[in-house]
Amino acid sequence: MNQAANISTNTIDADFYLAADDFFKSNRPVALTFDDVSLATRYSQILPRDTDLATSLSDTLRLQIPIISSDMDTVTESRMAIAMALNGGMGLIHYNMTPKDQVREVARVKRHIHGFLQDPITIRPDMLIGDLLARIEQKTFSFSTFPVTDENGVLLGLVSGNVVKERYKTKKIADVMTPRADLITEHLNAVTKDPIKAADTFFNQHIGINKMLVVDDAGKLRGMVTSRDVESITNEAKSQRKPARDANFRLVVGAAIGPVRNPDGSLDREKIVSHVSALVAENVDVVAISTAHGHTAGVGDMVKLVRDAFPELTIIAGNVTSASGVEYLADCGANAIKVGQGPGSICTTRIVAGIGIPQLTALYTASKGAAAKGVRIIADGGITKSGDIVKALTLADSVILGGLLAGCREAPGEIMEINGKFYKQYRGMGTLAAMKAGSAARYGHDKNDTARKLTAEGIEALKEVSGSTDDVLGNLIGGIQSGMGYLGAKSLPELRANARYMRVSPAGQKEASPHDVIEVSTRKQ
Repeated sequence: MNQAANISTNTIDADFYLAADDFFKSNRPVALTFDDVSLATRYSQILPRDTDLATSLSDTLRLQIPIISSDMDTVTESRMAIAMALNGGMGLIHYNMTPKDQVREVARVKRHIHGFLQDPITIRPDMLIGDLLARIEQKTFSFSTFPVTDENGVLLGLVSGNVVKERYKTKKIADVMTPRADLITEHLNAVTKDPIKAADTFFNQHIGINKMLVVDDAGKLRGMVTSRDVESITNEAKSQRKPARDANFRLVVGAAIGPVRNPDGSLDREKIVSHVSALVAENVDVVAISTAHGHTAGVGDMVKLVRDAFPELTIIAGNVTSASGVEYLADCGANAIKVGQGPGSICTTRIVAGIGIPQLTALYTASKGAAAKGVRIIADGGITKSGDIVKALTLADSVILGGLLAGCREAPGEIMEINGKFYKQYRGMGTLAAMKAGSAARYGHDKNDTARKLTAEGIEALKEVSGSTDDVLGNLIGGIQSGMGYLGAKSLPELRANARYMRVSPAGQKEASPHDVIEVSTRKQ
C-alpha cells in the first residue's frame, strides 16, 4: 500500500515539478533568472551538516567549496584570495595592476602557510643584516629567519630572526648565522612521499627545532618545512573548515589575464607567455582569460596560445551564455567556462549593449555544451543570496561572487564612513575608471582611448562593510547545505540530479521573502 502510494505521489510530482530539460524547454522562448524559479523539496535522508560541497575546475584542481571570488579590482587581491582558500574556495587575482604586481600577489597567497616549501627564500653569506632588513621591508615579509646558501644553492647555514635586528645592521650574515655543521637537516628522499608526515616525525624527534631544512646528496637546499605549518595543516583534519590546497600543501589561487595586443591588433605572444610563465613560476593553480565576450576569435586564440605554451595548466575562459560558446572555448583548450553576460549588480551590459540572457536560462543552455565537451561551467554574476547559489549549482560546477564579497574587510579598498555607516567601494570592471586602470581590453576597448570612445558597461557603487570573509562564507555555506538537505543531495552531483524546478509568479516571489511584519534586528550592537 505504501509503495503504491509512493509511486502515485512521484507521478503527481512529475506532472508539476520538472527536471531541467523538461522545465527549460517548456518555458521557451522566455528566459529565466534566479527569482523566477523555485526548487521543489524532495524526499531526504541527508542532514545539512553531512553534505559534501567539494567540486573541481579541472581534473587536477579541486576545491572544498564551490565558491570563487571574482577577478575584480574591488574584490580580489592576495588578502581575499588567502581567506577564500582557507575556507576551501579560491580567489582570482584581478589584472588591473602591472604583471609584476600580480605575480607578487599570487606569491603572497602561495607562501601564506605552506607544507613543504620547495623554493624557500634564501640569502647569501656576504649580505649585511641591514640589507636583509631593507629587503624584508620592501617585500613585506612576515618572517625574519632565512636559510643561507652559496651561489650554487648549497646550504651554508641558517640566520635566526633573533639576530635580524637594527642593532646588528653592520654585521655580515656569515658572522651571525648558525653554520651548516650545527644544523640538523633531513634528506630529500625522506620527505618526497609525504612531507608533512616526515616533518611531524622530525619535529617530534628534535624538540626545540622549528624548521626542517631538506637537502640532497650534494648538500643543496631542496626545501623547508616549519613546525607552525605542520601544526596548522594537522589541525585542519579536526576542523569543519578545510582549506583548498595544491599537491604541495600550498593554498590554491588563480590569476586573471587579458589579451595583450601589438599595434596592428594581433596578440603579443611574447608578453602573454612571459606573464603566464612568471605566474606559473609562482605555482599559480589556474589562469582565467577574462573578457566580457568570450565567444570570439580573439579569446579563442588567447586560450590556444596559453594552452600550447602550458599544456598542464588549468585554464578558465569566458564569458559566454550559450552551448556553442562553451563548446568553442572547450575546443580551444579551456577546462572551465564562465557563464554570464550582464547579470551582475553593477553591470550595465544589457542596458548599454542590449545583450545578455537571464542567468538561469544561460546556465542551462551552457550546461548542454559542457556535458558535450566534458568541461566545467562557472556561474558568474547575478547571485545575491545563498538560495541563488543553490539554484546555480543545479546547473553549474561552481559560482563566482563579486558583490557578496566586496564589503568584506579582506576586499581591496579603504573603508569610508557615511552618516555613521561604513562602506567600501565596489565597481564593475566595465566602468570608465576600471577600464582606464587596465580592464578596457576585457570589453574590446583600448585603455588609451579617449573617454568619448570608451563606453561604460558598469557603474561605481558602495557596499556596506559586511565583516570578515569567514563570516560571509560561513552563512553562504550554511544556506547551500540547507538547500542540499531539502533536495536529499549529499554531494553536488546529487544536487544536479535531484533538482526539480517550478516557475514562480510575482506573488510567489513576494511570498518567498519576509512580508506583512515589522522585522526586528537581533544583531548585537
